[in-house]
Amino acid sequence: MPDPVLLDVPKELATQRLLLRAPRTGDGPALFDAVQASLPELRRFLASLPWVAGAQSAELSEVYCRNAESNVIARRDLPFLLWERATGNVVGAAGLHRIDWHTPKAEVGYWCRSASTGQGYITEAVEALCELAFRQLAVVRVELVTDEANGASRRVAARCGFDLDGVLRSERRAPDGTLRNTCIYARLAPRP
Repeated sequence: MPDPVLLDVPKELATQRLLLRAPRTGDGPALFDAVQASLPELRRFLASLPWVAGAQSAELSEVYCRNAESNVIARRDLPFLLWERATGNVVGAAGLHRIDWHTPKAEVGYWCRSASTGQGYITEAVEALCELAFRQLAVVRVELVTDEANGASRRVAARCGFDLDGVLRSERRAPDGTLRNTCIYARLAPRP
């Protein structure tokens, strides 16, 4: 495997309704707006999204965008903001995370702005990211990890062709102290 820094990774992916664009300097306010509009729903699964537990601000969102920009360049993480093409609004975020370039494999993660859930945006984004992972990055496995109680994420996994590899029982503890089960889904690269 060549050094991942040498891989050509697009900073934008276009789908029918979305522009997936790697975060960049200046995106903080748009990201903050989407996060603020979605905090109650995002905080339902804090074991999966621990970053939403703390205070949110436009400044912290901008810091995230600038750090994300450098992580993309270094190929440590490949996050994308989901921009609705019709309105120019951020409707969520998705990316390839916890990348293991040796295997190579990655985990797809995502969240959706509350007002935009149920419209297929996340399914559209996950399909685009799997296409990127398999065709351009030569990844052999994409994982999708979700709380067992997160029915919406489990439906995304099913719609996008992921298979349930297993359920890790009492695998993490939620902020309220309850133990949570974690579902591990995987989608393998198409055979040539």
